[in-house]
Amino acid sequence: MSSEVQVGDYVTRRSYHHDIVFYVTGVDKQKGIAILKGLEWRLVADAPLDDLVKVEAQEIEKRLQLISAEEDELIQWIREEREQSQKKRAWMLTDDMQNDEGAFQFPGRVLHIDGDARYMKLCTRLYQQLRVPVYCYHIAEEDMPNVVRKLLKQVRPDILILTGHDAYKKNGDTKDLDSYKNSRYFIEAVREARRWEKQKDNLVIFAGACQSFFEALLEAGANFASSPKRIHIHAEDPAYIAEKVSYCSVRETINIMEMVKRTVAGIEGIGGIETRGCFRMGVPITPEIERGFTFS
Repeated sequence: MSSEVQVGDYVTRRSYHHDIVFYVTGVDKQKGIAILKGLEWRLVADAPLDDLVKVEAQEIEKRLQLISAEEDELIQWIREEREQSQKKRAWMLTDDMQNDEGAFQFPGRVLHIDGDARYMKLCTRLYQQLRVPVYCYHIAEEDMPNVVRKLLKQVRPDILILTGHDAYKKNGDTKDLDSYKNSRYFIEAVREARRWEKQKDNLVIFAGACQSFFEALLEAGANFASSPKRIHIHAEDPAYIAEKVSYCSVRETINIMEMVKRTVAGIEGIGGIETRGCFRMGVPITPEIERGFTFS
């Protein structure tokens, strides 16, 4: 029953044919509405209590296990693809330099700023599994423009991720910034980042969340953004974008179609412009590098 919905419950919406599973973050009994966040998708919404249907814990557990299995399969595929390309690059580098000491890896460094703490933790775990050097910060979307330059100076990343939650108003004007919940903050943060580093290959930026103002984000200076068709993007999609940029060779431009294959949203949810990768290899491997020396 809708009257039984409480904070922490998992629910779907009848009016949207139960398309997305949410968890309840707030309930206003006087207004008869609940505040919802997507379990898998970067979406915040409110809904009438009588529109909600609770999802049993067992069903959520099955869903999470399926998601985990699919993620493990994708991670394994990414690792295998990366290993093959890196072996080829390492052989070319050491052969060219006639060096028998082997090559070391220098992936691009990521600064990930996320408006949702739970999604940030999911992405952090993914970065760790894929060995992406990253600094993660949970900051509300409206505060991102005020802190992004400070964090850029502090971290000095190759890649900047600006994400969290967004939403496009039903029957809104796609060209009107007021039709979007948080796009203006992502846009302002991108502009601030570009004031710090203008060159798009020196600082690669992904910005946006569910249904964000794709065209305006690119115009502001993002290399990649959501959402071309104003659809939802998955909680971990920004991390998959960052991983591809981090491990794509500086000698190459990123194959955008290949990159979006790693995401759940696909080309309708994420797009961008031609961009060079951030991954570098070096020789020789010294004892300090073998022990895990971190480049400043």
